[in-house]
Amino acid sequence: MGILEYREHKHACAQKQSERASKIATLPQPYLSPLSSQERTILGKPIQELVQDVHQEVTSPIDILRAYGKVAIKAHEKTNCVTEILFPEAEEWAKNGVNLKGPLAGIPVSLKDSIQVQGFDITVGYSCNTGKPYAQDGPMIKLLKEAGAVPFVKTNLPTTLLSFESTNDVWGRTTNPHNSNYSPGGSTGGESALLAFGGSRIGIGSDVAGSVRAPAHFSGCYSLRCSVGRWPKMGMNTSMPGQEAIPSVFSPMARTLNDLSYFCSSLVGMQPWRYDYTVHPLAWRQGIFDEYKDKKRLRVGVMRTDDVVDPSPACARALENAASALRAEGHEVFDVTPPSPYEALVIASQLLLSDGGKTFLSFFRTGEWNDSGAAQMVYYMRLPRPVKYLYYLWVKYIKGDSIWAGLLRYWHPKSAHEYWQLAGRREAYKAKFFDWWSEVAQMDVMICPPNATPAVPHDGMHDAVSSCGYTFLFNLLDYTAGIIPVTHVDPALDKLPASFNFKKLNGVAKGAYKHYDADKMAGLPVAVQVVGRRLEEEKVLAVMERVEAALDRHGGRYQLLEVD
Repeated sequence: MGILEYREHKHACAQKQSERASKIATLPQPYLSPLSSQERTILGKPIQELVQDVHQEVTSPIDILRAYGKVAIKAHEKTNCVTEILFPEAEEWAKNGVNLKGPLAGIPVSLKDSIQVQGFDITVGYSCNTGKPYAQDGPMIKLLKEAGAVPFVKTNLPTTLLSFESTNDVWGRTTNPHNSNYSPGGSTGGESALLAFGGSRIGIGSDVAGSVRAPAHFSGCYSLRCSVGRWPKMGMNTSMPGQEAIPSVFSPMARTLNDLSYFCSSLVGMQPWRYDYTVHPLAWRQGIFDEYKDKKRLRVGVMRTDDVVDPSPACARALENAASALRAEGHEVFDVTPPSPYEALVIASQLLLSDGGKTFLSFFRTGEWNDSGAAQMVYYMRLPRPVKYLYYLWVKYIKGDSIWAGLLRYWHPKSAHEYWQLAGRREAYKAKFFDWWSEVAQMDVMICPPNATPAVPHDGMHDAVSSCGYTFLFNLLDYTAGIIPVTHVDPALDKLPASFNFKKLNGVAKGAYKHYDADKMAGLPVAVQVVGRRLEEEKVLAVMERVEAALDRHGGRYQLLEVD
């Protein structure tokens, strides 16, 4: 049985990669010729302008599709970011299958591999999901087409969707467009690599612990983690169906902030609750966006650290750049210390894997590769409890590391009774955080690092898997959080100080800092995270625009990768 299953696995992977290679090799000539001056003009326009050009019949949707298709292929050649090629079908949709009067008329949209498109698999990186094309579009695709958008590629992810890397046996490893030795992020890493390279302007990913935010930070693009119920979630596939303790949310990513804002308002303006029962019937509140776009003096809290892993010099510098720029604009910017983010990390991590990982492991075939970070979680989960308890005692009392020990202490599958207790702790923490924000901080938004370090090298999640608190915190709270790239790693400015003592770090921080090297990381993007409360997408996007405008005037806007 094992040998047969392994052969099936290898055959399925080879077949999908062969299909992809064949589609690329047989693309029509318009996708293979060099970019024309007209296509470069198209690539340089915000999507709002392109939509107007389509409405006025100045530009053809086919021309837009082919321009982005060319760059998407280049991005794939460099980073291995694309899973499914939809170009022939997309040309048909652009002619007959989308609403060319809609707010996204003619705009190519890239999609995380987990989104349901008629005629295509949703592999989620597992070979057992290949050869099972869906019979119809899911709600997200129906909504996009009604808005006039043209889905044109699907992008890579990790098998478990539980990693800041994007590698699997079916599609291979995706690399960072800035440095091929590093991850583009995960689990929406193929999307971030494509957007950062310039092979797409808008895309859709999902986020359960930072999966649209870490990729935007690692690769250098923009994203918004929406609150549950603001975007459709049906018509997707996942590695953990039924896991709702820390819900995964589908959310937008973009090459520019202008495109991100326009995309969000356009899609919510299409009333997505007509397609998906999980979406709140909450219209786009332009008044809130305008209020925070124009508010003279914002109150901005700065969370410098989560007190689990202090941010690396590069990430601390990016945060200070943003805080200083806002202060220079006359805003009230002050440091804040929220209720223990460590407590949130303990609760959220145990809830997310309360089944012990059984669900995501059930999709693996014999011999199928697992992400090194997810494998580490399973390893500790499967340690016999007496052994784990002794290890916990040694870590806490002999090594003096209460942070790592506390994460390990109850790292085992949960009974229903234990699960309910954890859910109760989650709700109590959310109430405590709500009260702190309202009564103590009294801020409009909070800014903080998206991660302790820039991108991890390949297989770095083996060590850094627990270092996700800067994003995971806001999944537990269900807060809206956006990512703005700010700067790049500078080998001179971002070196660790001479006083840095690796041996004194807790176990989580050691995993993160094991791979921090400003010389090797030189040129990698570094971002800042802008956080609002639940269902505050309009406010967060408006403040993101204020932050970027402030950076423009005081230190310089982030420089995107230029399209070749």
